Amino acid sequence: MAIWRVKKDQGAPIYVINLLFSDLVQFCGRIIESFMSDIGYAILFLGLTTSVVFMVCISLERYLVIAKPLWYRFRRNIKTYVVVCVVVWTLSLPIPLTLILATDPTADYIIFLIISPSGLVLPLPFFIFFLVGTIKALSGAFNVPAEEKRRIVAIQVAVLLIYTLLFLPMILFFLLSGSLLIPHILARVCLLLSPFADTTLYLLSRKSFLDKFLASLCSCKASDNQVMSSNNTERPTAPHTETV
Repeated sequence: MAIWRVKKDQGAPIYVINLLFSDLVQFCGRIIESFMSDIGYAILFLGLTTSVVFMVCISLERYLVIAKPLWYRFRRNIKTYVVVCVVVWTLSLPIPLTLILATDPTADYIIFLIISPSGLVLPLPFFIFFLVGTIKALSGAFNVPAEEKRRIVAIQVAVLLIYTLLFLPMILFFLLSGSLLIPHILARVCLLLSPFADTTLYLLSRKSFLDKFLASLCSCKASDNQVMSSNNTERPTAPHTETV
């Protein structure tokens, strides 16, 4: 699962790489869907499910870095990450296999439009809890550099926004209005955009990228303040004349 590309004790990158691999699975599912609809839908759903689960793993891992630093320091190792990734991919297989092997259309409808979307809604409170918990724990994380704090909060916010703006509309479409045209088009657009949005998590997980981005924002703000202060100092004062 592209695990071999990650160095030791790097939790977020290994989950992000698996997240990008699940996006690749979604692309393959769209291609196969054009000539084998059942198999294509199953592969597409596999990629969608694993994407949501790995987003939960990313958010949880960033939360533990701040809220439970001692536990995280002694528990994190490459073996744990490998086991988690294997378990995620393994537990995500039964429903797609059921969609391929099931011969009853009613069973496909219940699994694809009711049971599975209901399960995909469950991560929402976890995303909110991890973000709020991370922000609260930042005040007591004195040993964490300011740049690292900003990077962790940026990842948490990005995960919540991606899920809320792209994945949640798709899930609500399956639960509420699976046959309406406009919600169907909206769900398709969100499904197409989600892999591109996931790349932002990969960029945020790279320290060099986020540090340069934040540094450029700070330099722009500093330059603006400097220009404003120079304009204030150079502004001519009106002459004061005393009338007799």
